[in-house]
Amino acid sequence: MTKQGPSALLEKLTDRKATIVIVGLGYVGLPLACALAEAGHHVVGIDTSRTRVGGINQGRSHIEDVPAEQVQRLTESGHLTATTDYNAARVADAAIIAVPTPIDEFRVPDLTYVRSAALSLAEVMPKGSLVILESTTYPGTTEEVLVPAFRDRGYMPGVDVYIGYSPERIDPGNKTWSIHNTPKVVCGLTKGCLDATIALYGTIVEQLVPVSNIRTAEITKLFENIFRGVNIALVNEFQVICDAFGIDVWEVIHACSTKPYGFTAFYPGPGLGGHCVPVDPFYLAWKARQLGVNTEFIELSGRVNAAMPNYVVQKVMRLLNANHKALNGSRVGLLGVAYKKNSSDVRESPSIKIVELLLQEGAVVSYHDPHVPSFNVNGHELRSEPVLRNFLASQDCAVVVADHDAIDWTLVLQYAPMIIDTRNVLGRLSPLAAKPSQGSERRLRSSRGEPA
Repeated sequence: MTKQGPSALLEKLTDRKATIVIVGLGYVGLPLACALAEAGHHVVGIDTSRTRVGGINQGRSHIEDVPAEQVQRLTESGHLTATTDYNAARVADAAIIAVPTPIDEFRVPDLTYVRSAALSLAEVMPKGSLVILESTTYPGTTEEVLVPAFRDRGYMPGVDVYIGYSPERIDPGNKTWSIHNTPKVVCGLTKGCLDATIALYGTIVEQLVPVSNIRTAEITKLFENIFRGVNIALVNEFQVICDAFGIDVWEVIHACSTKPYGFTAFYPGPGLGGHCVPVDPFYLAWKARQLGVNTEFIELSGRVNAAMPNYVVQKVMRLLNANHKALNGSRVGLLGVAYKKNSSDVRESPSIKIVELLLQEGAVVSYHDPHVPSFNVNGHELRSEPVLRNFLASQDCAVVVADHDAIDWTLVLQYAPMIIDTRNVLGRLSPLAAKPSQGSERRLRSSRGEPA
């Protein structure tokens, strides 16, 4: 196999004429594949799911942020194809690994998907090609997993194959910050590796942020999400304190936010969700323990956030009790089950635990979410109730989990008999309705929504 020289690789990448393989076509991989294909590269997506691959090749999108029209246009033009076969990478100039990095039941990092992708690519990637890891992971993964896979094949990293790392920064549902305008951290094993990584991402990203070494790049993504998780834990605990004092936590945060320095607003909620923020802290904590370093602050924040779904269910129980109802047998409806606003992503969503706890207590649970047509919790299949007004009128209590713009919140105020609002969406809509019962609990006197 003839080795491609570094200048030829850089020229193909810069001129947007490269063949690029994306391993993993999920929330990170498919938007990335489409962005590179739009730039002019020939992109081949590799995924283990035949359903995903078949859908993409037929012009369909399984990701809400990626329009089906875009996928269809790119597949029809030949710029985007998908397959389950790694042999497609035999002619690739570059490959990007964007596979999941979950934790197991013991909160130990599971790198099965990364290892499998690295070994599979090492078997087929030609000499002189570029391989980048985007999956979020602990510092040292690229050098401990990706590099040995190619070295064992006889490829010298930095000479026969270029190795880079660039942590993904995808925010599902965000209409302001996209792949193109979100600054992107990049790094390479050597200067040549960095140059190739910059050349690739420079075709789709406006601002690149090179760092000095791969471990620095790996830990930046962890700290970004740890920073968010720790601060959310702080404000979640603060909400519990404010509730005990009968203080509206949202009013407190609003008042604090008027300070022009030294304060950054974070907001309480029903718990953390998504693949990154609830998981990433445990990647760093696990690796730090191997070095004999304690991560008490990080682990404490994880426990605080994990306890929030139970706190929400306790609030439902108290509100029902105050109205002479038991949770057992009551109809409780969730408004939004995705982990965040305007997203269909239910990975690690706090709604999963909330539903589990409600069912354990004997509640009759249903939900309305325009973004999530069906929802499975431990084998209990739920489908979104389509008519919001009828759904609300049939409930004893509604719980706001995700404050989607697609939900008509004025109808919620009118027709929900009792509401636990974990997002303050109704407080923002109607300040008068936000005051009774500790800010996030609303009791409505009639179906017309007259405040109690």
